[in-house]
Amino acid sequence: MDFIIVGILQDWDLDLGSNSKNIALELSKNHRVLYVNKPLDRKTISNRKDDPFIKKHFQLISKKEDSLFRISDNLWSYYPEQVHESLNWIPFTALFLQLCKLNSKRFASDLGKVIDRLDFKDYIIFNDNEMFRTFYLKDYLNPKLYIYYSRDNLLGVPYWKKHGASIEPKHIAKADIALANSVYLANYCRRYNPNSFYIGQGCDLSIFNHAASYTIPEEIKNIKKPIIGYVGAIVSLRINIHIISLIAQSRPNWNIVLVGPEDETFTKSDLHHLSNVHFLGKKPITELPAYISAFDVCINPQLVNEVTIGNYPLKVDEYLAMGKATIVTKTEATEIFENCVYIADKPDDYPRLIEQALKENNKQLEQCRVEMAQSHTWENCIKQMTTVIEKF
Repeated sequence: MDFIIVGILQDWDLDLGSNSKNIALELSKNHRVLYVNKPLDRKTISNRKDDPFIKKHFQLISKKEDSLFRISDNLWSYYPEQVHESLNWIPFTALFLQLCKLNSKRFASDLGKVIDRLDFKDYIIFNDNEMFRTFYLKDYLNPKLYIYYSRDNLLGVPYWKKHGASIEPKHIAKADIALANSVYLANYCRRYNPNSFYIGQGCDLSIFNHAASYTIPEEIKNIKKPIIGYVGAIVSLRINIHIISLIAQSRPNWNIVLVGPEDETFTKSDLHHLSNVHFLGKKPITELPAYISAFDVCINPQLVNEVTIGNYPLKVDEYLAMGKATIVTKTEATEIFENCVYIADKPDDYPRLIEQALKENNKQLEQCRVEMAQSHTWENCIKQMTTVIEKF
C-alpha cells in the first residue's frame, strides 16, 4: 500500500521520537510511505526565523530547491512548498473553517505534485491529529482511504479548543476510519464515527532491559531504601503534586526520587523542603534505565484533567519493561495495564498500594510486567492498523 502521513508531526530531521515517525518507519518495512513535514505558516516564519529547522524549510522553498528527500527504499520526507496563512486569531469558527479551505487547497496542490512524482496509486492518507489545515484534504485529493489518528486530547489545549471543539468532531466524522492509541480516545472518536478503533501504542523499549545489570547512579547510592521513583517531565499540568506530598509526609521512612526537568510550580513547591524528597534533574535518556533499576516501586502520579485524561502512559511501559512494581492513577487509558500494575482510584490510595507492592513483589510478577511491556511494540501496533484497513 502507499501511505501519505500528514498532521501534527515532528519534522523528520528533528532528532526526537514521535508516534508518526515510528509509524512511518514501521509501515515502510512493507509499504511505500511519504512523510510530510508541517507546512510553514506566516506566523511561524516570523516568530521562529532563527530555528534551524524552520530555516532549512524556508531556504528549500525560497531557493526553489528540491524539497523531497529519500530516507530509505520505501520512505520519503517532503517539505511542502507553499506558505500557509495563520488563521487561529479569527474569532468566528464558521469563517475560520471557510478560510482553512485556502490552506487545504495549497497543501493538496503541493501533495498532488509529489504523488505524481512518486507514482503513488490508491494511496491512504494518515492524518496524525491535525484538525484544521487538513480538513479539506480528503475532498481535494480523494484518497482511497482517509484515516484520522487521535493520540492526544488536543481539545484540552486552548489553541486547539478555540475552534477545535466544533471542528474536530466534524473531521472525525468525515474520515473513513478513526484510529486511536488509547481506549479513551477511541471511545471519544466513536461518538462521531462508528468506524473508530483502538490500535494500541508502540514503544521503543530497547534500552529498558530487565535482565541487564546497571550501575547504581552516584546520586542514589546513599539514599536509603525503599525508594519510590518517578522518571519524566515534572510539570504541574500533568503531575499531581498532592500525591507526591502525601506519600512523602505519610511515610517519612520512604524516599521519593524524581528524575526529570521541573516546571516553576514544582521548583517553588514545599516538596523541596521535605528531607525524603529528592529532585535529581533531567538526565540523558540512555541513563534512565539505571535510575529505574534503583527504584523499589515506580509511580505515575498523573493529574487527571482535559489534557491528560486520554493520554497513553508511555512511561508505564518503560517501568514494566524493567520489571518494576508500578502504581498509576486510574484513567480509562490505564485499564489495559490492570493485570500488571496497581491502580489508584484516588490520591489516598497511593501509600497503601505502594506498601502492598513492596510486600508482594516476586520474580513471577516481574516477568508478567516485562511480558506486558514487550507486547506493546510498533510492529503489533501496525499489525492492528493494517488489519483494520484491510476491512475497508
